[in-house]
Amino acid sequence: MHIDGEPDMKAICITGHGGNEVVEVREHQLPERAPGEVRVQVRATTLNQVDLYMRNSGAGITHRLPQIMGLDAAGTVEACDASDPWLTPGQEVIIHPGVACQRCEYCQRGDSALCKRIQFLGEHRDGTFAESIQVPATQVFPKPAHLGWAEAAALGVTHLTAWRMLFSKACLKPWETVLVFGIGGGVSLAALQLAKAIGARTIVTSREDAKLERAQALGADHAINSKTHDVAKEVMACTNGRGVDVVFENVGAAAWSSAMKSLARGGRLVTCGATTGDQPGADLRRIFVRQLQIFGSSLGTAGEFHDLLGFVERTGLRPIIDREYPFDDIHAALDHLESGTQFGKVALRVG
Repeated sequence: MHIDGEPDMKAICITGHGGNEVVEVREHQLPERAPGEVRVQVRATTLNQVDLYMRNSGAGITHRLPQIMGLDAAGTVEACDASDPWLTPGQEVIIHPGVACQRCEYCQRGDSALCKRIQFLGEHRDGTFAESIQVPATQVFPKPAHLGWAEAAALGVTHLTAWRMLFSKACLKPWETVLVFGIGGGVSLAALQLAKAIGARTIVTSREDAKLERAQALGADHAINSKTHDVAKEVMACTNGRGVDVVFENVGAAAWSSAMKSLARGGRLVTCGATTGDQPGADLRRIFVRQLQIFGSSLGTAGEFHDLLGFVERTGLRPIIDREYPFDDIHAALDHLESGTQFGKVALRVG
């Protein structure tokens, strides 16, 4: 159902699969807001690797075409139920991108990130690359006041993902050491920021010295060029042969062997990606002899998002934004993300 007489809004849609030729800025009619939903005027959104995946193929993700792209967003409440006790028109908010069913066994026990019917914005349903979006009120959270729009939008995917990985899964402690692969990407930078904010020791890797230097300026304790150095040997050298307590990994096959060899006895590896391949050697003997733990993770629950936002408020943490693009320059923004040269999040200014 649509709103009679409402002007169309601008939205960025994929019309097929391929390259930027299937990504279009077009007029899109805003659906009528249903009870329990909130309409948010989007002020900024950021790009994520899944945006490239959905453009390229979307294989394995149930979706329809055309579809509005985008997972995360920050903006202002345009409309909500008058009875809503937490939200009011004009309020500055952030959107959680995973719409859970609230009915399956995982939702019922409080872990909606495992929901069997979860729908992600920009994947299974229309996303955030639009002037307005309507989502269930349970997906909308107050924006930390000290953040700009793009900084706030960035929390919804990369920082939430890193939060669940580090604290819910790997249970990183302030006195421990964490190795973060692929510094420069949004989720790895989020991990560095969060780990440093609790006082943990951090080791980061990249294939580019410039990114390593920037990471050290942000507080990384050690930096390893994975192109010119053996990561595991360097890790052992700077931990007096012990290894790290936690490995934060989103690279996949190319980093797996080094990641496993870098762990201390009883160490934990947590992964959320496989951009270089998803079939590395398992190294089972190392896993059971050293009693290692391996965790898979993706996004995070509403409760974890609530905790993250409180942490950001208390610590003053600010996500790193690499570059902001005007809404109509989506092709250039996608190209920049795909180049892998960014240090931080690539953002779109919407309103």
